[in-house]
This record gives sequence, structure tokens and C-alpha cells, in this order.
Amino acid sequence: MSSLNVQPLKADFFEQPTLDLAQALLGQILVKETKEGVASGWIVETEAYIGPGDRAAHSFGNRRTKRTEVMFGPPGHFYTYVMHTHCLVNVVSGEVGHPEAVLVRAVEPYHGIELMYERRGQEKREKDLTNGPGKLTKALGITKLDYGLPCNKQPLFIAEGKRSGIIESGPRIGIENSGEARDYPWRYWLSGNRFVSK
Repeated sequence: MSSLNVQPLKADFFEQPTLDLAQALLGQILVKETKEGVASGWIVETEAYIGPGDRAAHSFGNRRTKRTEVMFGPPGHFYTYVMHTHCLVNVVSGEVGHPEAVLVRAVEPYHGIELMYERRGQEKREKDLTNGPGKLTKALGITKLDYGLPCNKQPLFIAEGKRSGIIESGPRIGIENSGEARDYPWRYWLSGNRFVSK
């Protein structure tokens, strides 16, 4: 293991229904090991995307492309993709053939904060290092090359964190053109945490 003394979650942790997983991920630690060092953060905000029937999901209507392929496989793998030049990281959920995922929207820095400042800019306020899905991947060094990696093995994994506090929920963000799916209360966050994106 790295200098960070944490253990990856067991594979069966990821086998819960997607809405449950989106909440269970809050308070867990997202860790990325790179040659520059290790950076990690407590997950404080997530969004669930429930496949074929969810107009906001990449896999709506069972759309199967090179990009969405990993979502059709077993849960507990990372789905990374680039949107507006930002890499976003998701945890694949749902059974095989049921393409669902949970977007990690924000983390609270835990380990490797100096490295996060190097990647994000020294002038940033600490709150702004990781309070958004594109910010946190840049801060932690997560890239499109992490696509398909298992969530319980190095170099990118989710480790057991601390018990989370009060969980709030509300509509997801940035999906205006998705009909009624726009209003599903499938965004979850830790109440009062200053690193939550909105």
C-alpha cells in the first residue's frame, strides 16, 4: 500500500442498488496513486444515473457505445469520460447488462493537498480545489486512462472512510435537456460540507 494507510472497500460493497450506493459512497475515500504522489479525498457529493429509463444517463435507451461499454459490465468499475475538456469519474453500478452509474461530484481533500494545489493552481482557495466533478479529477490526477479500472485495486480505488453525517438530496445539476429526469432527486450530499459543489 502507499503511504496512505487505508484499505480498499470489498468488491461486494458496489453490488447495492444504485440509489443506495450513491448514498453509501458519501464519506468513503477516493484515492489516486501517481508517480507524483498520492492524493485522496472524502466523497461528499454524488449523483445517480439509472440507465435505460433515465433520459439524463449516457446509457438511456440501452445506448451501447465504446464510451458506455463499461457500464454494461459488472458493478465496481470506474467509468471516466471527458465533457467540456473536463474528465469526470463515475462508479459503475447495477447488475451486468443494466448500465447504471454514480457520478462523484465533490470530495473533501484528505491526503496530498500540496499536490492538489500544484495541479489546480496555488492561488485557489482550498474549498475550490475539489468542489466540482471536473475539479476533483484534476486535483487527484484522475484521467480518461482510468476508464474501466476496478474500484477496489490500486492505483485508483475507493477506501473505507468515516461514517457520514446527515445526507440531503435534490435534483441533479447540468442536465436541463433531459425532460422529467431533470427533476429526479438523485443528487446526494453531506449536509453542511463546504466542499459540496452548489
